[in-house]
Amino acid sequence: MEKKKQRMFYNEYFWRGLSIFFGIFVIALTIIIGAFLIYKGSDTFLKFRHTLWEFLGSAEWDPVDSAEGGGKTGALIFIAGSLAVCGLALVIAAPFALCSAIFMTEIAPKFGEKIYRPVVEIFAGIPSVVYGWVGLTVLVPAIKTVFHRQVGHSVLAAGLVLAVMIFPTITSVSADALAAVPTEYRDAAYGLGSTRWQAIWRVMIPASSSGIITGVILGLARAFGEALAVAMVIGQTTALPKSIFSTTKTLTTEIAAQMGNAMEGGELKAALWTMALLLFLISLFFITLIHQLSGKGKKGEK
Repeated sequence: MEKKKQRMFYNEYFWRGLSIFFGIFVIALTIIIGAFLIYKGSDTFLKFRHTLWEFLGSAEWDPVDSAEGGGKTGALIFIAGSLAVCGLALVIAAPFALCSAIFMTEIAPKFGEKIYRPVVEIFAGIPSVVYGWVGLTVLVPAIKTVFHRQVGHSVLAAGLVLAVMIFPTITSVSADALAAVPTEYRDAAYGLGSTRWQAIWRVMIPASSSGIITGVILGLARAFGEALAVAMVIGQTTALPKSIFSTTKTLTTEIAAQMGNAMEGGELKAALWTMALLLFLISLFFITLIHQLSGKGKKGEK
């Protein structure tokens, strides 16, 4: 009996110590990645003497692939391309995802959980290269034909591909948020004479708004980090997007295209590291925003 208690005691402390170790390891790894990106990305400003305004506000992108520097490192084209593509994807995906979540939890919950949710989750598991290939072979020619364009590669094509890719993320998180609303809210709405749509629109959606917004932010973060599928359909032109039919580049597509060929210690590679740092900071911003919204949601429940 005494040996059994000792074994239980050691097991408890072992697993607790293991959990603490991996928790600290993840935190330390995140800090190390952030510090490394700051170290590499700061060369654009400290070594090659470019200003923050030049990097963020200039569209002149012509960095020199050498340690001497002297080129232009304006990343506005890629920032604008990322914002245009991700914004368009969000505008397309968010309404469909919210309607799908409502259907899954409120309209047909049994069908939604057993059939519809697994189908939606399949989309999340499809590799990005498949989305890109379908977009390249089906969507790009369709845009060219329907809108009578010279090329189908465009912000529109990239936005549609990204919309399909972030759709399952927003749908799943929004459905979980709706399902987490206490049944008393729904029953009270029906007891006051509300129709099903009034209960959904006036009660369920406001009560789960923080979770829905969290799903939207997670989908947006996924869109900002996508490179391969976007690169296959966006056209890869170093120019500011003027319309949804423009060809352009994003932060991730430029990093993926140039990082492997850039000289170590050169101005081009330093500028690419700075763009990677910018993406890291955008991710941190999204994570902080999610925690803020989650905290407000918990306070509202209390």
